[in-house]
Amino acid sequence: MPASGPIFLLFKPGSRCIIRSDIGEKSGELIMNNGLVNAIIAYIMWGVLPLYWKLFNDVPAGEILSHRVVWSFVFMGILVAVQRRWSDMKRIAASRTILLPLAASGLLIAANWLIFIWAVNNGHIVETSLGYYLNPLLNVLLAVVFLREKPNRGQWLAIAIAGSAVLIIAIDYGRFPWVAISLAASFGLYGFAKKKIVQDASVGLLSETAVVLPIAIGYWIYLAAAGKTTAWTLPASTFVELLLSGVVTALPLLFFARAAARMALSALGFVQYIGPTIMLLLSIFVFKELVSPVLLVGFALIWTSLIVYAVASVRGTRLAKAS
Repeated sequence: MPASGPIFLLFKPGSRCIIRSDIGEKSGELIMNNGLVNAIIAYIMWGVLPLYWKLFNDVPAGEILSHRVVWSFVFMGILVAVQRRWSDMKRIAASRTILLPLAASGLLIAANWLIFIWAVNNGHIVETSLGYYLNPLLNVLLAVVFLREKPNRGQWLAIAIAGSAVLIIAIDYGRFPWVAISLAASFGLYGFAKKKIVQDASVGLLSETAVVLPIAIGYWIYLAAAGKTTAWTLPASTFVELLLSGVVTALPLLFFARAAARMALSALGFVQYIGPTIMLLLSIFVFKELVSPVLLVGFALIWTSLIVYAVASVRGTRLAKAS
């Protein structure tokens, strides 16, 4: 019989050799259904995104955003069609209780995209990193206030250490970090909204992009009427790379949606430190932004908080199982 996955031989001395062909496939499914794995993949993808958006340095942020929305909608439409889930879209359109949270999450993520693209292409990558360091703290606050999640003492200690680090970084920055605050608020509220939506990741993301699609197309029309279009005059190779913004946008959001459905919001927030850490390293070593020693101290404190949080979470899980 043909194997549907990698073949493994399982045997004990004196027993018959048993051929199993589904172990690799099942273990792969278990890994990809793990919330932590999905979160790590999503945040690594987001961490390297500045490298992608820098390809379009000469295109205004609003125009990049409009293309990002349109091509994300196209990509997700194709994916949902392949999955044969258009009936789910009809159900969402007919349900106000589902449609309103999806509309809110669509507007929040579009705002987050716009701020992020503008910041990257205007030399504020360090501040974007700060914004995503702030976001987990906001996630914990939202989880405690609205979702009744209760961090243990060790987790509160980790939160305090991370909060101190962010405060040090903000003071060293020397001015009100509006980019960082806006990014943290928009993405934190987006994550909170996703926790309230019981919906397949693909259908949910298509619905979110559908909400802002009319705005994006309207902006295209405005740019064309005013003679201000830039993206359509790009070299063919660069324009193809812009078309891929739909894939670049959708993939990490799909992984994030799977993670949000499987993890506590507070835990999901702390995994997010992977993304801004990558951004910070890119700003230092690739984009050569100035980084002070104080910022590096804050960076060390944040990673200390991560270790403390991880240890406290493991101990909390063990105590819960023991009881």
